[in-house]
Amino acid sequence: MTHRTTAVILAAGKGTRMKSSRAKVLHEVFFKPMLHHVLDAVREAAMDETVIVVGHQKQWVLGSLGDHACTPVTQEEQLGTGHAVLCAEEACQNADTVLILCGDTPLIRGKTLTSMLTHHHQTGSSLTLMTTRVNDPFGYGRILTNDNEQVMAIVEEKDADGQQRRIREINAGIYLVDRKFLFSALRRVGTDNSQGEVYLTDIVAIANSEGLSVNRFIHPHPIDVLGVNSRVELARAHAELQMRRNRELMLSGVTMYGPETIYVAPGTEVGRDTILHPGVRISGATRIGVACIIEPGVFLHNCDIGNNAVVGAWSSLEEWTVQPSEFIAPRTFRVP
Repeated sequence: MTHRTTAVILAAGKGTRMKSSRAKVLHEVFFKPMLHHVLDAVREAAMDETVIVVGHQKQWVLGSLGDHACTPVTQEEQLGTGHAVLCAEEACQNADTVLILCGDTPLIRGKTLTSMLTHHHQTGSSLTLMTTRVNDPFGYGRILTNDNEQVMAIVEEKDADGQQRRIREINAGIYLVDRKFLFSALRRVGTDNSQGEVYLTDIVAIANSEGLSVNRFIHPHPIDVLGVNSRVELARAHAELQMRRNRELMLSGVTMYGPETIYVAPGTEVGRDTILHPGVRISGATRIGVACIIEPGVFLHNCDIGNNAVVGAWSSLEEWTVQPSEFIAPRTFRVP
C-alpha cells in the first residue's frame, strides 16, 4: 500500500531569544540558512510534498528558498505550533501522513526521518513522536508512557512534579501523524493555557482519549534534534555540521591538521591524499584534485585546483584555476 507523506516545516516564528532583527530560520549555519539544512533533510527523506509555514519576515524566508520546491502557507498571527499546523490543512489534503518539524533544527538527518517513517508504518501508529534521552532534561517536555510503552502524555517542565522531572526522555518536537486525525484533533485543542496558544502537544491526550495508537521513535543521538534558539546553540550547531563534513572527508582519504579550524562547504570536492592545514576555508563550487597541499590560512572560493598543486599559506583565491603541480607562493607579511 502506498502512503503519501507531506512534510510541514514550521518557520513562522520570530526567534526573540536570538536577539536579532533577522528571522531565526535565516541565520546561517555552516554556509547556509539553518532552514535549508532542514529542507535538505526532508528532500533526502523523499517526502511526497513539502509545505513551509511562514509568518515573520515571510518575504525574506520565501525569497531564500532557491531550488527547494515548497508550498508556502502563511500564519498571520503567532498563535502556537498547533495553530501553525492548522494553517497548512488545505496544503496537506493529498497526504495520508503528515510529518511535522521545525525550521530551527538544522542537525536533523534525512536518514533519521526515513527510519522514523518506517517505524511509524510498521507499528501502525496514528501518532508517532520522536524522542531522545538527555543527561540534563531541564526545560524540555518529558515523555510519559504506560506499561505497553505507549505514549500517554508530554509533561512540560513547569507542569512536571518531582518524579516526572527526573525522566530523561524528552520530546524532540518531530511528529508523524495520520492526516485525518491530526486536523480533527487540532480543531478541538483549546487555548486555555498561560500563553493563550494552540499547543501541538495536546493532540497526544486527544489520541489517547480515542484509543488510538501513540508511539515514540527514540533517536539515540540528542545533538541531531538540537533546536537553535540562541547564538550559543547556533555556534554549537555550526561546529557539529563542520565536524560531520570533516569526518566525511577524512574517511574518504583527505588529511586534515586541526580539523576544528577547517571549513569545507558541502558540494565542494577534495581529492584523496590532499592535505589541508589549519585555518583553511573552502567554499562555493571549488574542486581540489588529488595529492594537493593547501597550506595554513588559505581561502578558496569557486576555484579549480589541479592534481599535486600547492597553494601557499594565506593565499586568497576566488574564481581561480591552479594548474596541476603548480605552486602558488605564500603571501608574506614583513614589518616595514
